[in-house]
Amino acid sequence: MDTRKIMVVDDEPDLQMLILQRFRKQIQQDIYEFCFAENGEEALSLLNEEDDISLVLSDLNMPKMDGLTFLSEAQKLDIPALKTVIVSAYGDMENIRTAMNRGAFDFITKPIDFSDLEITIEKGLNEINVILESEKQKVLWESVQSDLETAARIQQKILPQEEPAYPDNHAFNIYGEMHTARQVGGDFFDYFMLDEKHLGFVIGDVSGKGVPASIYMAVSRTMLKAIASQIDDPAECLDTVNMMLIPESDITTFVTVFYAVLNLETGKVRYSNGGHNLPYIVTKDGDVSMIDNTNGLLLGKIEGIQYETKEIQLNPGDKILLYTDGVTEAMDENEEFYEEERLEEFLIKHAGDNINKLLRGIIVDVLKFANKAEQSDDITLLVMEYLGLENN
Repeated sequence: MDTRKIMVVDDEPDLQMLILQRFRKQIQQDIYEFCFAENGEEALSLLNEEDDISLVLSDLNMPKMDGLTFLSEAQKLDIPALKTVIVSAYGDMENIRTAMNRGAFDFITKPIDFSDLEITIEKGLNEINVILESEKQKVLWESVQSDLETAARIQQKILPQEEPAYPDNHAFNIYGEMHTARQVGGDFFDYFMLDEKHLGFVIGDVSGKGVPASIYMAVSRTMLKAIASQIDDPAECLDTVNMMLIPESDITTFVTVFYAVLNLETGKVRYSNGGHNLPYIVTKDGDVSMIDNTNGLLLGKIEGIQYETKEIQLNPGDKILLYTDGVTEAMDENEEFYEEERLEEFLIKHAGDNINKLLRGIIVDVLKFANKAEQSDDITLLVMEYLGLENN
């Protein structure tokens, strides 16, 4: 237990002697340490010189600076973990009342009942302990918040930032955004040129939230991008990543992934789905349809999953929308879901919008739907529009 220093402010030597005698046992056991001042001026000097004084016992009637003035001046020092107990005659209730209004923690009356004084000191020190613990937790919380803010900035930085992406390549447009439910999240998206004529793009959703999910997200994204540069077939890519992620997973951790490769010359998209929400195709003519699923489940949990590659044909002006379940499973105040039907209606209505406007419009629509309800999951979208190699 830390020794608590108590300052006694009184110009009567008898009181100092009584204090030292009464609390001799606590002093010997390093529970209490006492220091003394004869007036308010000396007390203020001690408070400025020593930062370990926890509790002050102050008389009201003293020379040079009385107790009320001292109390006012001590309040200006703004020491949250400092409590003052006023000591005064019972008949001086008006000044005691004034002292309490000026921030005194408690009061005792003369002649002093030392049993009452001991209880008052204990009560004051307990209150101070609560304040000190609260201050520690506040510092810890601020440190954690600062770390989380740094992690959030790093997480956003590892996602594609350039806008427009690949400005010298006019065969496609692509744009994505992630809005985390907490400071850091488990969703991710990415896109990368595999060679001059092939664009890889991916979206993923890690189970869980917060820092563990964000770390697993970074691992998953890095692995997939590295493997995609070596393996052409999307299904084989997911199979390899799945086997690599299994040793990195705990009992509750996994990731769903949709990965696709666009051929810039032909507009063909080869894709494989690992348990993720199926994307939508929005054609130049305004038709909206969900793409066919493939064999394959989530990654990072089960060995021997058979992933499958399928192919779709995009025409110039067609878009493909990838999203996480933070969109369709967003809830309003009545705990109703946004759902695929509402997303499809929005896509039909806004099929002609450019990819940036379309993506941000969906986010706004989701937020309007949720209204005052708390965002419960990360919201991530990626839109790719095929323009054709002749535009390159």
